[in-house]
Amino acid sequence: MPDISLTTLVFLCAAALVAGWIDAVVGGGGLLLLPALLLGVPHVPAPQVLGTNKAVAIVGTTGAAVTYVRRAPVRVSVRTAARVGLAALAGSMGGAFFADGIDDEALRPVIMVVLLGVAAFVMLRPSFGTVGDRGPVTRARVVTAIVLVGGGIGFYDGLFGPGTGTFLVLALTAVLHLDLVTASATAKIVNVCTNAGALAMFAYQGNVLWRLAAVMAVFNLAGGMLGARTALSKGAGFVRGVLLVVVFSLVAKLAFDQWY
Repeated sequence: MPDISLTTLVFLCAAALVAGWIDAVVGGGGLLLLPALLLGVPHVPAPQVLGTNKAVAIVGTTGAAVTYVRRAPVRVSVRTAARVGLAALAGSMGGAFFADGIDDEALRPVIMVVLLGVAAFVMLRPSFGTVGDRGPVTRARVVTAIVLVGGGIGFYDGLFGPGTGTFLVLALTAVLHLDLVTASATAKIVNVCTNAGALAMFAYQGNVLWRLAAVMAVFNLAGGMLGARTALSKGAGFVRGVLLVVVFSLVAKLAFDQWY
């Protein structure tokens, strides 16, 4: 545990709680959790901050995934989610391998344009993700989800990272024709797989502040379970609204990182 004040610890725990809620509803909790850690423990090396972030996030993500699977009115296919998750795990490892040769500043404008396009699409298509396809998921859709959603977004997560959870929700909604609530549930299971792989690597390298992570994880777990219940009770329309807020927040963060 780094030497931090009680005020800072309370701030970090509050950030973990809210980040867990956001991440469970539509992804993107890292937009809050990672900057909070960077502010709260500024003298800790970046790899330890990233490792601690993963150790906290995986607990909330797991709690949200379990809540979704147990309470979702539409059955969540754990088998499909696990397959996509394993592909995402492999993709993230590949992305991490090439990350050293990528210029983050060159990627940010591209991601901002993609996110703004996504936001425009969601706003112009009010029905997107509000009613899922009640028919059986075809084998072709599942294969597409494994290769493109799992492998592709997993690669992006290892290469760059910001907004991965949100991209997963959007892609799963589009490819598997899920409603946004079921897509959020499926994305949480995928996130557990990718977070586990990243955390294993950080732990092996000794880059996790376990005591701080344990305290923050309790609040992240509470936020994750509460967020899943909120999404289930409020429905796809509510998730759609949160999704747009997160997308524009991510664009703002990327723009700030790019030009300030």
